[in-house]
Amino acid sequence: MYHELRKRGTSVVVNALAQRNPSARDEADRNGVVVMRLLIIEDDRDAADYLAKAFREVGHIADLASDGEEGLAHALDGQYDVLIVDRMLPKLDGLSVIGTLRSKGIETPALILSALGQVDDRVKGLRAGGDDYLPKPYSFSELLARTEVLARRHGSREEMIYRVGDLELDRLSHRVVRADKDIDLQPREFRLLEYLMKHAGQVVTRTMLLENVWDYHF
Repeated sequence: MYHELRKRGTSVVVNALAQRNPSARDEADRNGVVVMRLLIIEDDRDAADYLAKAFREVGHIADLASDGEEGLAHALDGQYDVLIVDRMLPKLDGLSVIGTLRSKGIETPALILSALGQVDDRVKGLRAGGDDYLPKPYSFSELLARTEVLARRHGSREEMIYRVGDLELDRLSHRVVRADKDIDLQPREFRLLEYLMKHAGQVVTRTMLLENVWDYHF
């Protein structure tokens, strides 16, 4: 199970985990604003490109997915601060995407965008696992503010940067550094390393790794 990391010269993390400084936390910021890593799941290409450009212009990181299945795959393999999910998506609708994530124990905040703005529609979206619901049309300034609030709430519960000895993992930028040298990891390898560092000093069982890194559930 650890061979993936050993191949890339990072197996020392297993022995170094107990040395982690639990108080270490760093936040990348621009003009005092924490940089967010966002996943925008939107099938309208023009709308998706507009949102990605707008978020990037204010300093955030935005990835795109054009349908529900692609969005779910990205959300499962990536580490995002907030998901921005259109409700009406091809292949898998937005509420199903969020519901699937919640059933797998993934609590990444999700903001739902939808032309369906009646009270019953908003209630259904929130009960499906959404953390916020913004009817269309909307202003980008309001979307940005709501996204920042969700990211702050989520970030207050989790460290953005993990450190173990001279090994450092940045959850926002997906950057891993050891002794000032970058280490390139595949998404699954990153998730494995992140999980081990998050649980430094604790016993991590094979079942825990299978469920939380490989998404196997018994």
